[in-house]
Amino acid sequence: MTIQAHIESLAKKHEDLEDKLHVALSSPSIDDAEILEIKRNKLRLKDQMQKLKSTRH
Repeated sequence: MTIQAHIESLAKKHEDLEDKLHVALSSPSIDDAEILEIKRNKLRLKDQMQKLKSTRH
């Protein structure tokens, strides 16, 4: 897998988590711990993408 393909894969996962977060925030039955976990995962993916982008140049 090329670096660009890996970045795109991570971006898709980040997008999916964004959708999941939106649903979780609009659902009163989701607890704060689950929302926090989604946000942490999004941040982790974003950090990975940034790291890959910086090594690409």
